[in-house]
Amino acid sequence: MHLSVVGSGYVGTTIAACFADLGHDVVNIDIDESIVDAINAGEAPIHEDGLPELLTKHAGDNGIGRLRATTEYAELLDTDVTFLCLPTPQNDDGSIDLSIMEAGAAQLGKTLAEKDEWHTVVVKSTVVPGSTEDKITPILERKGNKTAGEDFGVGMNPEFLREGTAVHDFLDPDKVVLGADDERALADMHRVFDPLIDQTDAPVVESDTRTAEMIKYANNSFLAAKVSLINDIGNICKELGVDAYEVADAIGLDDRIGAQFLRSGLGWGGSCFPKDTAAIRATARQHDYEPLMLDAATEINERQPERLLSFMENHVDVASKRVAVLGLAFKPGTDDVRNSRAIPVIKGLHARGAEIAAYDPVAAENMREHFPDIEYAKSPAAALEGASAALIVTDWEEISELDKEFDAMTTPVVVDGRRAISRRDGIVYEGLTW
Repeated sequence: MHLSVVGSGYVGTTIAACFADLGHDVVNIDIDESIVDAINAGEAPIHEDGLPELLTKHAGDNGIGRLRATTEYAELLDTDVTFLCLPTPQNDDGSIDLSIMEAGAAQLGKTLAEKDEWHTVVVKSTVVPGSTEDKITPILERKGNKTAGEDFGVGMNPEFLREGTAVHDFLDPDKVVLGADDERALADMHRVFDPLIDQTDAPVVESDTRTAEMIKYANNSFLAAKVSLINDIGNICKELGVDAYEVADAIGLDDRIGAQFLRSGLGWGGSCFPKDTAAIRATARQHDYEPLMLDAATEINERQPERLLSFMENHVDVASKRVAVLGLAFKPGTDDVRNSRAIPVIKGLHARGAEIAAYDPVAAENMREHFPDIEYAKSPAAALEGASAALIVTDWEEISELDKEFDAMTTPVVVDGRRAISRRDGIVYEGLTW
């Protein structure tokens, strides 16, 4: 099929490359010329494992030509299905800001006004239930002077891509959710995903658009709550002198619980969990429902960084002293620092008067936008040199492999927020929840 993808962020670029790998012809549309140029050169504009190889294979002068990028919306007129992958940032009250999506839908509608043939529009961005039906579709109808279900189709296909493993998650999914309110749009979505379903035998969930939207929020809210629950249990274990990881290994054997997302530690961050839990909580309150469980999950998550800092203070006063912060990305495998637990940790160190030396293998430049005045070390060893404390925030493999490098610290106090390293003689080791 001929597909178009509007937006080339983490989701848009990844799905465009993956669709090309499934055999579709894909055009990726974005207003940022530098990103367009990078994709057309076969270069990844984001750090994502496996993505550079797909772009080299399908785009650029040496690629096979299934993927190209452009700034022109008119290029989508020659495609059959358009995926909207635009940002939905968070408002101050936690609700989502649909203005970028609405602007994209308006431009898409104006463009489709020039097309006589049927075209299906699929919302890929995470939007609260009702957004596709009540907001996006009316804009497409008004700007295109067309009627949904008669002149064009509308669908909702939520993404379940984890940064760092997004390519793998797309090409080997746990499920494929296809939400549509008319049969022709649903049939188009099946045609798009049939090559993936045939090669993976992934379960397919069919629903209306509103249910598909809710499935994404329910999915992420449940996972965020599970992480916060194991952190709460881990905090209790810490106070009782019990190894939380041994407890987690045991309860994970219960198939009603499962072993995934049971690593207690510093908590969740990134672009999805914080925004999605905030949005669905705000939506619930708009309907006069208090989401007590999700409120508690968020509160637990927000207090973990301060708990890490309090354990550090049990061993050393860091005022005017060097503190190494190891790991800045919200998780290993990505350069994304959005809602990284390193941000409140660094803010807390600033408040305590510490001199901060931070290290991350790929996310330092992104964090520099938040904290331009701290030191960004070129290696973990350089960050640890002369430090009075080390805080482990992201469990990158090279951080987990550190050993003798801690001997260069002035006072070897190591507070591990991810159980990345092992206790050993010669360091004062404190785990966050164990």
